[in-house]
Amino acid sequence: MAAHLAVTVSTDAPEQADRPLLTYWDDATGERVELTAGQLGGWAARTAGLLRDGCGLVPGSRVAVLLPPHWRTAAVLLGAWSVGMAVSFRPRATAGLPVLEPGGDLVYDAVFVTPERLDDWLEDVPEGVHRYLVGTGPGPLADVPVGWLDWSVEVLRHTDTPPDYAAVHPAAPATPDGTSYAVWGRLAKEVAAQLDLRPGDRLLVDAAEHEQPVKWLLAPLAAGASTVICANLDPAGLAARISTEHITRTL
Repeated sequence: MAAHLAVTVSTDAPEQADRPLLTYWDDATGERVELTAGQLGGWAARTAGLLRDGCGLVPGSRVAVLLPPHWRTAAVLLGAWSVGMAVSFRPRATAGLPVLEPGGDLVYDAVFVTPERLDDWLEDVPEGVHRYLVGTGPGPLADVPVGWLDWSVEVLRHTDTPPDYAAVHPAAPATPDGTSYAVWGRLAKEVAAQLDLRPGDRLLVDAAEHEQPVKWLLAPLAAGASTVICANLDPAGLAARISTEHITRTL
């Protein structure tokens, strides 16, 4: 799966498939979701099936992702990259700013956005042929506008067994600006080295401070580390969180 990004979610070895890989905490609601490598791989496979079989997209199709650090965001990104999509990731911090990405004002093949950003007057959500709302709370969304679909519902129409992937060429574009899978893979390894991430590390990430997936998703995967994403992080409970989650690195 997206091998040239160095973000393979391997489920071949039982000890890898069963270990916690991505944990999501929301201190405002108390929600905690923990995914093993096998479970995250399954959600990524469902998303890959949604894009490839449900939407009819092909390698090189352009996908816009306007989502925060979250386990569902990881599934969307890994699923899209695993079938060769060129993913435009737009952090919340870019809302209201001009889109400098080549072709950023054109219609995308698929768009994923949270309901909050869709309703934000400052946000310029790109047009998409296929449009999905991705909630950050448990369960399906209560209200889905006309013209949009709930990712959490639609993705379950597809199997969590990885589809027959075609090899992604390392020179193929992983992002619409033409940056290749090979380059992003090298960048992920470089960021992992800068963060001193090593196999078995547990990285705690403040979701409000670090939106870019190269830090909270790609670098840990490249290093063989796991990630604990904290939304609405409560500083008063940080020490306890570090202890209970066996954190070895913080970001």
